[in-house]
Amino acid sequence: MRRRNLIAGLVIATVTGPLAAHAQQPAMPVVGVLGVNSAGTQPYLAAFRQGLSEIGYVEGQNVLIEYRWAEDRYNRLPELAADLIRHHVNVIVTVLTSPAALAAKATTATIPIVFSVGGDPVKHGLVASLSRPGGNATGINFFSSEVTAKRLGLLRELLPAATRIGLLVNPTNAEVTEGTVKDVNAAADALGLQIQVLNASNGNEIDAAFTTLANHRADGLVVGPDSFFLTRRVQIAILAARHIIPAIYTVGEYAEAGGLIGYGTDLTDSLRQQGVYVGRILQGTKPMDLPVLQSTKFKLVINLRTAKALGLEVPATLLSRADEVIE
Repeated sequence: MRRRNLIAGLVIATVTGPLAAHAQQPAMPVVGVLGVNSAGTQPYLAAFRQGLSEIGYVEGQNVLIEYRWAEDRYNRLPELAADLIRHHVNVIVTVLTSPAALAAKATTATIPIVFSVGGDPVKHGLVASLSRPGGNATGINFFSSEVTAKRLGLLRELLPAATRIGLLVNPTNAEVTEGTVKDVNAAADALGLQIQVLNASNGNEIDAAFTTLANHRADGLVVGPDSFFLTRRVQIAILAARHIIPAIYTVGEYAEAGGLIGYGTDLTDSLRQQGVYVGRILQGTKPMDLPVLQSTKFKLVINLRTAKALGLEVPATLLSRADEVIE
């Protein structure tokens, strides 16, 4: 009887041993990505994954990534953030927009959040300070909003005789829009320019905005910082060319898509840095111990083909400062 029990015990140990060892293996960490638009963000996600890999995390191998996209409906961001929390993510990453970061921050005070935003994260209430974020959030500030006035100055340098300039903003991105309008109006007063604000939150409204600009004979256009506009950069560039409206944009990718001038920080580098921060948090670093990084790489991209099509001669002083010239 004793021998029979011994054999049974050996059989059970042989069967259950591997299962117990498997059960003891640590679960693969899960990163939740929250953004406004999947199409507009895809080109930058490779840089984010590169940053993760620099810390030793590779998607599908030792980290899982859950993606949630609002597809330009900003009001869906809170429910999508809540859905990520229900999936027990270890970190929430918000991509290229402050509304996503604010939605995540309002949804959880414990799960780490790593954001990339164009506006001031202190002003938005995401962190207590840049050097000491406090709480559960930190990230990258790529200064899209802060350089709005600089873009208007560059456009004026290209169009010294301009008097009326359009400003395209997305009303559903209310907080960013309010700040952009305020900054552009202040800069316009100093330059003696009149600003016409145009709202657009879908493709048809972008078409209508350009029709309005053409009817009012605007001398140029500033496109405000917004993830939705970035996804529509080809449409916007085509309309600007069709209506012969010189325009300046928030990043160089617009110029690469046929726009006239793009000026802003290097978003690819910002997303890489964001990935590095996520990796460090997965390794155990707390968000409050990671200062908010401020982008230092700015790019001025000028599309000379577009300038020629618009009948413009770009001043040599402006060309000499360009980081990239598309000919």
